[in-house]
Amino acid sequence: MSEDLFVDPSRENFDAFKALPRDTPIHMLNLLRFRDKAAYPDGHALAGKGLTGRQAYAEYGRTSGPVFARVGGSIVWRGRMETMVIGPTDKHWDMAFIAYYPNSAAFLEMVTDPDYRNAVVNRQAAVLTSRLIRFAPQEGDSESFG
Repeated sequence: MSEDLFVDPSRENFDAFKALPRDTPIHMLNLLRFRDKAAYPDGHALAGKGLTGRQAYAEYGRTSGPVFARVGGSIVWRGRMETMVIGPTDKHWDMAFIAYYPNSAAFLEMVTDPDYRNAVVNRQAAVLTSRLIRFAPQEGDSESFG
């Protein structure tokens, strides 16, 4: 069965993100499936080094982490998928986490930072497919789902 692979945002999706309020806190749900072998572009310092997708993603974390922290980002939840309860049983995610940003302007500052733009090559080499979903954090009664 074929599936659509997503690594970078489309122009349409990124424009929709930018059209939302920029001055409120956001949570970004990240779902990642890694390549077996990282796919760096020819000429990159790590091309041909035999890194796995997971190793290339760790390099992305190491190189993008200072920018992420500088804009006020933090990881608020991280988990390891064990089984699909509702959804296609032939799909899995190698990594899942929720990143907090004080506002979407901070996220936009991060993704346009020159150091981040150099680091994101590691993410592109690492990831086979992903989902990145913006959420507005909500306060709520822990006793209810609504």
